[in-house]
Amino acid sequence: MSIRPVKRLIKSKPTLEGAGVHLRRAFGFGNESDFDPFLLLDDFRNDVPADYLAGFPWHPHRGIETITYVLAGTVAHGDSMGNSGVIAPGDVQWMTAGSGIIHQEMPKGDPAGRMHGFQLWANLPASLKMTPPRYQGIIAGDIPVVKDDDGTEVRIICGKFLGKRGPVDGIAADPIYVDVTVPPGRRKTLPIETTRHAFAYVFAGAGKFCNASGPLAVPTEPASWLDTAPPAEAENRSLVVFDRGDEVMVQAGDDGIRFLLVSGKPLEEPVAWYGPIVMNTQEQLREAFTELREGTFLKEKDKRRK
Repeated sequence: MSIRPVKRLIKSKPTLEGAGVHLRRAFGFGNESDFDPFLLLDDFRNDVPADYLAGFPWHPHRGIETITYVLAGTVAHGDSMGNSGVIAPGDVQWMTAGSGIIHQEMPKGDPAGRMHGFQLWANLPASLKMTPPRYQGIIAGDIPVVKDDDGTEVRIICGKFLGKRGPVDGIAADPIYVDVTVPPGRRKTLPIETTRHAFAYVFAGAGKFCNASGPLAVPTEPASWLDTAPPAEAENRSLVVFDRGDEVMVQAGDDGIRFLLVSGKPLEEPVAWYGPIVMNTQEQLREAFTELREGTFLKEKDKRRK
């Protein structure tokens, strides 16, 4: 067995998205090959309602899947297929945009005004770019949790992991998406197939990845290599990009550590991307935006509301 070394450690960056939502972007709009088949990861965590209530009004998607995972507050949603509802704490919305969908997502905080969740974009292979759109809404109680004797807990949202399978099914890239909590001071090894790209996003506590015996051998910001010491820990809001191997090892810090662990089989296809639409060629991209202007973006069989 080989432990995956850490390729890069990146701090998520403040970003303004939607109608003025303040969030932090872990990755997106660049370096697609490092994360293939994933395209973007946003951490929308805020306790100031004015910074998120404008939300993400009606907008299109084509050629991708968007995965929304809520931890605090709620997200009201609706789409052109007629789906609508509320994503509550612990729930997941897995939307396959396929040939085209128009939807909206409007975050609402909890009674204390707190809002926290993630949105991950997964690419679709060329053969499924124009597949009919599909929606999967998963409630918290349907997500299996694996609990180890050492106190480690793993919520399995998608894929097979530690002998259990998450409730999201029929996903082309066969991703594994889990939410891992490791108690203070514990060391944990988690399996990941060598053929997959993999990353972890730390959102509570801190810890050491790699062989857990010393600091990570990469700087926090590549541009500051000469004046940045290697970080000793992956802290809150840190993205850990792994190199090849078949296991990930983490040593939890004094407050424990909680992180998303995501892996997928790379598609290794060309990416033509502009905003909410991701295709394989610039011609396909131009066609999609032409259809948006001309009102032919939604295919007849998929038109139900918008």
